[in-house]
Amino acid sequence: MKKECQENFQRTDLEEFGYKQELSRVLKTKDLVIYGLIIMVPIAPFGIYGIVNDAASGMAALAYLIGMLAMLFTAFSYAKMSEAIPIAGSVYCYVSKGLSPTVGFFAGWAILLDYAFIPALLYLLSGAALHDMMPSIPIFLWAFIFIICNTLINIRGIEMAARFNKILLVLQLIILTYFIICGGIGIAHGINGAEFSVKPLFNSKFGLSAVMPGVAICVLSYLGFDGISTLAEENQDGAKTIGRATIIALMVSGIIFVIQCWVAGMAYPDWHAFKDPNTSFYVIAFSVGGKALKLTCEIGITIALGFACALSFQTAVSRVLFSMARDELMPKVFSKVHPKFKTPYVATIFVAVIAVVVCSVFSEMIDILSCLVNFGALTSFAILHVTVVNYFVFRTKKYNFFQHIVLPSVGFIIIVYVWMHLANISKIIGLMWLTIGAVYYLVLTFVLKKDTSKMQV
Repeated sequence: MKKECQENFQRTDLEEFGYKQELSRVLKTKDLVIYGLIIMVPIAPFGIYGIVNDAASGMAALAYLIGMLAMLFTAFSYAKMSEAIPIAGSVYCYVSKGLSPTVGFFAGWAILLDYAFIPALLYLLSGAALHDMMPSIPIFLWAFIFIICNTLINIRGIEMAARFNKILLVLQLIILTYFIICGGIGIAHGINGAEFSVKPLFNSKFGLSAVMPGVAICVLSYLGFDGISTLAEENQDGAKTIGRATIIALMVSGIIFVIQCWVAGMAYPDWHAFKDPNTSFYVIAFSVGGKALKLTCEIGITIALGFACALSFQTAVSRVLFSMARDELMPKVFSKVHPKFKTPYVATIFVAVIAVVVCSVFSEMIDILSCLVNFGALTSFAILHVTVVNYFVFRTKKYNFFQHIVLPSVGFIIIVYVWMHLANISKIIGLMWLTIGAVYYLVLTFVLKKDTSKMQV
């Protein structure tokens, strides 16, 4: 009886917004949390620890802690909007219904830039790491293998992807535990000057000016938690679950990030000694665990990025395309759902094709591709915070001063600060992308005569 009532409630939710239930509601809260953890990659600091540590004056652990607290404001905004508007389109739907259909289109268009480029970047980073181990196999071929595998898993169904995520999460946590144990032993024995201390959190250079450059970099490790909201129509535990899972995943990831950076900082206190910031973490791993730990960390981050994280991003972007196509803002074919697997298979295949194209173009320009990501997410996050205030204060007029005004306002300021610190090329290409979106939107409105106002509540 409880299950039947739950299904009726969820079906009514969608019908209220003019949609019917097409995707399969099989995900529980724990599945959503795991999805969020996977998309943020628990061992993400392995790859950028040195860069963050340099920028944060040796306080990478503190930078990650501040980054988590900063992104929590955006997570709270997602929680509020996902409860009020439980639809798969994430920020596109929230802004369309909570602020304006036109602004909603651009919020969705902006985040598509990141969602389209990030999987390709992850595939190339993983391919580059494997190419370094096996030079005879080109980067693009490795990337292509990742793309094929992830596409097949995503088409087969969200249940299969969820099971695969659990396996990959356990694998990452095992590798991380291995590193922490070796790091603890190294610290206890004072290897290379290792010692228990609070310096990775607080050293003689402590101050906002010293640590904030590192925060501006490491906060990007948290981007992707918003992908949980794209699974709103595959969630079976009620409207509040999306927000709850988003906040839990973000906080758990943040704690994991801080712990590993703290251990790394204590295991190798002389952060000035690293010759290459890109390989700093692996130098630390070799110092406390030898070749075995170093190789394990390298292989672990490769699998985590190429399979786990990229798989989750591909899932997210296919749902955004599905939602926008359902509203006729994207080609209608993207809204097709597989009759057996209940997944937006056409959108999923299209994302794979885009990844192949981007990988082929940028296979030798990974550094440039890395500059293009994050513009769309930060832009849409800023718009989301404005939407929370507008929806609850001016539209529904049912608001809590702290939750619906103070929190989103602080979140908006933080996101704008991080946005300002993006690379110039990211801003330039991001603005070009928005310009293309403007042209496309004008064609939809005035040439094809599409009713772009249908997302209005």
